Amino acid sequence: MGLIQEFKEFALKGNVVDMAIGVIIGAAFKDIVTSFTDSFINPLIASVGGTDIAGSIRLPWVDYTGLTLEEIQSLSLNYGAFITAIINFLIMALILFFMLKAINTLKSGVGKLKKGKKAEEPAPAPEPSDEVKLLTEIKDLLKAQKGK
Repeated sequence: MGLIQEFKEFALKGNVVDMAIGVIIGAAFKDIVTSFTDSFINPLIASVGGTDIAGSIRLPWVDYTGLTLEEIQSLSLNYGAFITAIINFLIMALILFFMLKAINTLKSGVGKLKKGKKAEEPAPAPEPSDEVKLLTEIKDLLKAQKGK
């Protein structure tokens, strides 16, 4: 039963649930970024560069005669898909960077507000007890006697 209980505690921790939600949102967000890249970025690159981003390099030792388009693509070096994946990665990394930067700024701002309230209201120093006052007077008198 110990192993099952440990797994239950692990699976129900907030971090695991938060991570699962992040993975699901990230997968959905990936589709948005891929669609954006395919619909906007790739045509822009193709119009500027004068070449199709989904291009491929045909291998010189392969005979492509009589093959369908899918067979030709499977026997070629398709660099366009790789470039698209790199662009998708860079867009996702940039968006995540800005999101984390915003979250960290919000967290530090909340922390500063909490710290600022504590700094504005310092606790008063406790009044020394009668015994401490008496000992301080005795110490001062002994110092005065030694100085004579």
